[in-house]
Amino acid sequence: MKNQLEGRTALVTGASKGIGRGVALALAEEGARVIGVARPSSDLDALADQLGSRGETWALDASSDAFLERIGTLGRLDVLINNLGTNRPKPIAQITDEDLDVMLDLNLRSLYRITRAGLAKMNRGAAIVNVSSQMGHVGSPARTVYCMTKHGVEGFTKALAVELAPRGIRVNSVAPTFIEPPMTKPMLANPEFARFVKDSIPLGHVGSVEDVAAATLYLASPAARMVTGHSLLVDGGWTAQ
Repeated sequence: MKNQLEGRTALVTGASKGIGRGVALALAEEGARVIGVARPSSDLDALADQLGSRGETWALDASSDAFLERIGTLGRLDVLINNLGTNRPKPIAQITDEDLDVMLDLNLRSLYRITRAGLAKMNRGAAIVNVSSQMGHVGSPARTVYCMTKHGVEGFTKALAVELAPRGIRVNSVAPTFIEPPMTKPMLANPEFARFVKDSIPLGHVGSVEDVAAATLYLASPAARMVTGHSLLVDGGWTAQ
């Protein structure tokens, strides 16, 4: 069914490249008026060109107070895609307090604050999709902080889904395995690590941005009207083992 998001306003954080960009374009294809948010860059300018009359971009740090204030200017918000996040994979002994603070702030604190601000503009029928990770369901070496934050995203998703159900607002997460956007390219460039990843995925290959965008679109759409508090794993079977 085409144009299933016609007339709806969707906000996507971390939208300039990778998963965020793919999701923003997928939502626009289904008729949503898309607001793509990211720090100023040529990638964000390119997204603005691709969206054209179907949306706009905000050149803002999505973890900033200025961004939260801008959300407050919206008349309404129907779909919120929380795609902000980062990773600094290191053994625990090498994780600095600065590493810890950056990941906790971006992966959890900012997500919480953005969601709280967005909810002030949401009504019955709205949907929130948090971009989590398969690492929100399992553990992995050199990813203690990342796993901790993504488990937190999954817990937040479930709790908020229950809290908002009486208001008719759905909250879900999408949990990808290793995808090939910019953030994972340096990791997958290591042949030994790339082999470990592919050997851990029963389907035998990493995912694409399009795989995650399709899952996110489903959760954001009326097709998922009875789905809330769920984590949709796009992991090729990694967590099924």
